[in-house]
Amino acid sequence: MSLIRFLLRNSWRLVAFSMAAGLISGLASAGLIAVINSALGPGPRTSLLGVAFLAGIILAVVTKAVSEILLTRLGQDIIAQLRVHLCEQILQAPLRRLQELGRHRLLAALNDDTDVIAQAYVQIPLICVNAATVVGCLLYLGWLSWPVLAVVVGCMAFGALSFQVQERRALQSFKQARETNDTLFRHFQSLLEGIKELKLHRDRRGAFLHDALRPTVADYKRDFVNGMAVYAVASNWGLFLFYAVIGLALFLLPEWFELEPSAVAGSALVLLYMMGPFSQIVETLPSVGRADVALEKVEALGLSLTSAATEAEAAPSGDRAAGKDMVRSVPAGWNRLELAGVTHRYYREQEDGDFQLGPIDLSFKPGELVFLVGGNGSGKTTLALLLLGLYAPESGQIRVDGVPVGEMNRDAYRQLFAAVFSDFHLFESLLGLERTGLDGRARDYLTRLQLQDKVRITDGIFSTQSLSQGQRKRLALLTAYLEDRPFYVFDEWAADQDPVFRRVFYEELLPDLRARGKTALVITHDDQYFAVADRCLRMDLGKLADVSDGMGALRYDTQLSAGGE
Repeated sequence: MSLIRFLLRNSWRLVAFSMAAGLISGLASAGLIAVINSALGPGPRTSLLGVAFLAGIILAVVTKAVSEILLTRLGQDIIAQLRVHLCEQILQAPLRRLQELGRHRLLAALNDDTDVIAQAYVQIPLICVNAATVVGCLLYLGWLSWPVLAVVVGCMAFGALSFQVQERRALQSFKQARETNDTLFRHFQSLLEGIKELKLHRDRRGAFLHDALRPTVADYKRDFVNGMAVYAVASNWGLFLFYAVIGLALFLLPEWFELEPSAVAGSALVLLYMMGPFSQIVETLPSVGRADVALEKVEALGLSLTSAATEAEAAPSGDRAAGKDMVRSVPAGWNRLELAGVTHRYYREQEDGDFQLGPIDLSFKPGELVFLVGGNGSGKTTLALLLLGLYAPESGQIRVDGVPVGEMNRDAYRQLFAAVFSDFHLFESLLGLERTGLDGRARDYLTRLQLQDKVRITDGIFSTQSLSQGQRKRLALLTAYLEDRPFYVFDEWAADQDPVFRRVFYEELLPDLRARGKTALVITHDDQYFAVADRCLRMDLGKLADVSDGMGALRYDTQLSAGGE
């Protein structure tokens, strides 16, 4: 709950004002009960009672509305800050850690958990106002008869203790349902991303529905219903206690404590009035319980992301000094980028043991065009992610003009690169680019990429993304070109292009980058264009070799092992 405490500290004025308004509303409601009880008594109904009744109504209604508005705003402020905080944590966390968590967990936290929390905060105004009303009624009840107050408080304490015992069972069911929800989001992700494969294969589609999706949905329903059932039993147990107290006040307490008839009638009236706000409080508790589980899940995810980012930032003092040098060197360009003894180890399914990439010794210079080839699973994409600074080497160093890349300067190092990944994402607009003259430069590239009749760019926004995969990749290439970075990485970019535009990419676009002094690493299997490259590297089982001198044998090998990692 540390994050929530932090958010509440930032909004303490809203909390204070809304709580004060709710308390005034509750006390005014209790005052109305006192006025009504006095009007029902044997004495005369004076005009003063009427004025007090009208003033009590106005005060109760206005302060309740103010409290609800302020607390609703507070709740939405907290949800907005929570979502932004979690997004910031995701952006700061290492890529490998995000891949380990899985997209389904992150989406569940960003979407489902925050919605559950929002629904609970909508109930906060009712809880606060109703709690203040109950407190005010108890104070008036004590003024009428302290023995009745003592019995009522005793029954409420007993009910609260018995409720806590049952609430633990409900929260446990909600926690199980929340864990199942992660699995459910993973199935939803598989449904959307694998829809073509599911439609093509009837048995696979049936197995997905009957063996994966439906059991998970049933498990979630079972746990959620169990939790709500426990809350239903607990709330009705509370109502039973209320009715029992009313029965005591009417039939037993007057004889035990010799209460006046007016005190008995007033106590019964107060207890009946209290049942409304008390029931509303109990009805909101399931939402609060689910929100508590969601908060724990979000915080656990946020803390794990934070710890991963913190570990990444815990760099030695030497790396800190290197970081300052790198920040200064990036704007000025570079002359030599090298990987020295770089290794990276990770687990691969369907294989015994971990897969190790490297040690890799590799260097680049400005204006160089390098092709990287290799079979599926050879380590090409992992090498590219290491080069880009998205993965951190387990051993060895990456150096720019002799300056080591450490955790303190890794983000600055990444600014050297523009990349189009094989699983690229195309944003709806050209984010983060200089706006002056952007549309004009983008239109020039649209013409060069033969997309001028398909897409328009206005104020940096694409008119459409309803294009073929190859055309969308051209838009991703356009974005990379507009970034105008000194080093480009293309992971199987030409794989989705037609033969005509594939030739344009290799024989026109890449040489143009080289002529502008840009360096490019191209992961490819298009052996007929290997002569375009200055160097050709081959990755095989995590080991790197320069095969520029054996182009003929390399073409034959790549035909046998064609495909990307």
